[in-house]
Amino acid sequence: QVQLVESGGGLVQPGGSLRLSCLASGFTFSNVVMSWYRQAPGKEREFVAWITTAGGSTFYADSVKGRFTISTDNAKNTVFLQMNSLKSEDTAVYYCRAVRGPSVTWGKGTQVTVSS
Repeated sequence: QVQLVESGGGLVQPGGSLRLSCLASGFTFSNVVMSWYRQAPGKEREFVAWITTAGGSTFYADSVKGRFTISTDNAKNTVFLQMNSLKSEDTAVYYCRAVRGPSVTWGKGTQVTVSS
């Protein structure tokens, strides 16, 4: 069964940091594009960052560039999102996505709340 499970969300103060994890199972982690998206209340889901498991190329949304870092541990089938200098506008449910050829898989999300 193909599955993505996110973890690491929580409540953090502005300026703080969190690291999200996404554990993949049920498929080979090689040659996959892994992405993070987020959806704030009342807004559409938006792209945050992607990484290729073969080669490690990355790309970020302008809103998170310089603050967030996406990475993988291919041996553990896991993708991470290190989030630093968090702002209130980063509050959202964060989703992991895997694209393998024509197949797209989403996780169920993890809540990140940035508030004092």
